[in-house]
Amino acid sequence: MNRIDSLFARLKTEGRAAMIAYITGGDPTLQASGKIAVALEQAGVDILELGVPFSDPLADGATIQAAASRALAAGASVAGILDLIREIRKSSEIPIVLFAYLNPVYTYGFSKFQADAAAAGADGLLLLDLPPTEAAQNAELTSLSGLRTIRLIAPTTPADRLKEITNVAEGFIYYVSREGVTGEQSSLSTDIAERVAAIGSLTNVPVAVGFGISNPDQAATVAALADGVVVGSAIVRKIGEIGDTPDLAQKIADFVRPIAESVHGVKR
Repeated sequence: MNRIDSLFARLKTEGRAAMIAYITGGDPTLQASGKIAVALEQAGVDILELGVPFSDPLADGATIQAAASRALAAGASVAGILDLIREIRKSSEIPIVLFAYLNPVYTYGFSKFQADAAAAGADGLLLLDLPPTEAAQNAELTSLSGLRTIRLIAPTTPADRLKEITNVAEGFIYYVSREGVTGEQSSLSTDIAERVAAIGSLTNVPVAVGFGISNPDQAATVAALADGVVVGSAIVRKIGEIGDTPDLAQKIADFVRPIAESVHGVKR
């Protein structure tokens, strides 16, 4: 069974939500990313979202844009990210979802990317700028070689499109709790419970909530409402602040551990 499916099946029996962490692959270096990934798992992260750095990340705010720039400047590439997954797999079985824009993946070769990513040990793929309708019209974009197709749903997604997305979603659905780009927020959206319930009424695929969650209290609130809690920009910001130091991975683990504990402490 796919690692993502196995994880959510186990968490369902345990009555708790998944702690999902995002980092940009190659930030500050590919080697450092590998150490951070392992440290995050030890800190309680259940799923790793690994961003493929891209020069024009339109869906991301300033924090993740800066991380992508740092990674590219340090020499990160699509091939390098796949090598990073292979390195992580030497010591970890944490489920890995690749976050990517279509341009670098398609330049690499979409079918080749699917096969190479699965062989490297990836479990899912979320293409931020590939709508399901477009994928359905291009056969080479629909077969994912065993990778789970992770779909985004936004607060503004209309009812008919909601059904369309939930019908093809796999692994888990990423509910974007705010309009706009990625980034930390001082408060949560007030309609998360309503929106998650609406999505859940249409599918048995787990629903994870992200965009702006940055501290233990926010994470615990969302963990009571959803199957997964995504924390990204807060972690990426910390990586940028600390930089490529010998204790970077440990400091990131220390930052994430209280958030993971707050997620795991909520019984559902």
